[in-house]
Amino acid sequence: MNRICVYPKDVQIVTGKSERYGRSVIKAIKERLDKEKHQLVTIDEFCDFMGLEVNRIEHLIK
Repeated sequence: MNRICVYPKDVQIVTGKSERYGRSVIKAIKERLDKEKHQLVTIDEFCDFMGLEVNRIEHLIK
């Protein structure tokens, strides 16, 4: 089963930066999309925000 949401550890794997950076990226995405704290960030939203193609990171996020 494939996930549709992104967690800070996933951001860390994709970017090669720290998990703290991953938390800040997810927070920035939520602020930009006007999401509440309990709402999740999807892979599509992450890719749009970072300017990445979904098919290039799908194999990294399992």
